[in-house]
Amino acid sequence: MDSSPHKVYHVHGFDSRQCLEHYFSDKPDMAFEDDVLKFPIENLRQLFAVGHITGDILVDLSLGSFIHHLYSACEFFKNIIVLKANNRCIMELKRWVDERTGAFYWGHTSTHFKDKEENSEQFEDKEGKLRSAIQHVVKYDLEKENMTDPLVLPPADCVITAWLLDAVSKDQEDDYIRYLRKISRLLKPGGHIIIIGNLGTTYFTVGKDKFHAFPCNEDFVRKALAGEGFIIDYCKVKERTAVSDLTDYNAVIIIAAHKEK
Repeated sequence: MDSSPHKVYHVHGFDSRQCLEHYFSDKPDMAFEDDVLKFPIENLRQLFAVGHITGDILVDLSLGSFIHHLYSACEFFKNIIVLKANNRCIMELKRWVDERTGAFYWGHTSTHFKDKEENSEQFEDKEGKLRSAIQHVVKYDLEKENMTDPLVLPPADCVITAWLLDAVSKDQEDDYIRYLRKISRLLKPGGHIIIIGNLGTTYFTVGKDKFHAFPCNEDFVRKALAGEGFIIDYCKVKERTAVSDLTDYNAVIIIAAHKEK
């Protein structure tokens, strides 16, 4: 077992393409299909279909460069602003948005998204719609008072943060709440937040490097949101089915809440 300190995502950065290959690819031996592809796509589709979470601006503040969690969102928001912690993640995402050679392939996620009556052409339209909705890809720094300084973002109707809070919370509880508070400031009064994360994680691996993760549980996430003035509207937890030593999470959580006005 490697006894060296684990790296921290937003401090050290990582190989964003390697992360996609490990956790989000269509390879036959990719162990995380049910947990990190199918589970988020299905639950976010149900969540947005209710119609309560909608508006002009959605901000996505997530780990790495994945996009599959935004398929449903692009039907309910005119503009999506994506924030990324490092240049490698920005370049990887823009390669897909601009349909450049070498972009990561997301076609395998269509089987998890499309309804029975939908066909592959309609899914291609969905990918195009998401590309059009992503208006800006912006670098951020969580340690700055205005994380996108010198840019000032307009207040968002909704913020999605996927697998980020667990990865950046070095000092565990205090860091998690501090970063949650900072992210919630991106919202307008009454706005919604959607958190996707792992429970019980202590590390995740990208390439040859191990990265720190905060092993929170469902009760902690609920209390953290309530403590910041959020009312929880939706929560689903899926026990882990993946067999892999790349990461040690116990379950995946999707939780949605709105900020009291």
